[in-house]
Amino acid sequence: MDGFDLTLLAERYAVSRLPPGSAVAALTGGALSAIIHTAHETSLVTTEAEAPAGGAAAGSSRVERGFRAFEVAGPLAFETVGVLAALTAALAAAGVGVFALSTFDTDYLLVREADLPRAVAALSGAGHRVTA
Repeated sequence: MDGFDLTLLAERYAVSRLPPGSAVAALTGGALSAIIHTAHETSLVTTEAEAPAGGAAAGSSRVERGFRAFEVAGPLAFETVGVLAALTAALAAAGVGVFALSTFDTDYLLVREADLPRAVAALSGAGHRVTA
């Protein structure tokens, strides 16, 4: 399998955990945002500017800031297998943690900004092409 083309998005992102069933206003900033509701939590991926305040005053809310996002060039056919496996294996071998998201057309990988140089090196070393 040939490597994948990835674009490093310009914005800094936050990943937030809110109580299950939390109402969330429409997200409008940045190239990427996501709202995921489950029976156990509501998770948000937003630009740092759109992230909720978080912290102890926010009840069971938690906000993790300082992420950068890679977008896999798409659209990817549903029959395409191994995309996330190929990308996350390279990052895992470099000791880089990943928060992954998928949309209908493509995948996104969020990594801590402090890990960005290692992530780019690991992905490039595994034959993937990263552009900013």
